[in-house]
Amino acid sequence: MKKTEKFKIKAVIFDMDGVITNTMPYHFNAWLAAFQSIGIKVNCYDIYKREGQDGLTSAKEILKEYRRRFSLKDAKWVLSQKENLFKRIVKIKFVKGARPFIRFLKRRKVLLGLVTGTSRQEVKKILPKNLLNIFDVSITGDEVKKGKPNPEPFLKALNSLGVSSREAIVLENSPFGITAAKRGGLYCIALETSLPKKYLKGADDIVKSYDELRQKLRDSNGFFLYRRGV
Repeated sequence: MKKTEKFKIKAVIFDMDGVITNTMPYHFNAWLAAFQSIGIKVNCYDIYKREGQDGLTSAKEILKEYRRRFSLKDAKWVLSQKENLFKRIVKIKFVKGARPFIRFLKRRKVLLGLVTGTSRQEVKKILPKNLLNIFDVSITGDEVKKGKPNPEPFLKALNSLGVSSREAIVLENSPFGITAAKRGGLYCIALETSLPKKYLKGADDIVKSYDELRQKLRDSNGFFLYRRGV
């Protein structure tokens, strides 16, 4: 028989790509074109499983996995090609239910954090100002020394929000984000927006949509309780 785990939630911390914005296909297409220019054909899992990782590390790892000899200069060139193309092709689309869910939490006085590997400059271009301003705290990739899967971005968000790891949950969609959250002592819920469940097993819980997530939340005396079968 499954037990039910309940705990109070004071804060919810969101990843951006694949959790709020449906931008991962554009990242993939940009990486695909960049690597094809040097004769490597990557697949979507090569990219999606690295979501949240800094771009240069991703470029170096993929070059190594495809057994290509490369220099740091080569990796930087591939990354620059990817970034330039991404900026040209990206269109701002949102994950279904993300914006209503964010506003729902805000109305209930839940603290909101945004933790993304994207730079501050790009975040401002991607997220509308009225949506970005809803977040009490936002931590971007260029504001930390070590990005995901290191827990530094989440720990920095917790400190700024003034809550402990036991009072917050993280919404992620990739293995590196999940690992970073768990290393920071946070409860992590994964959304199947980019990757299937088998890639998300490190999360405490996995949901297919914001509708499913919302059904698992219960409001009790001004605090949210999260319920899952364990």
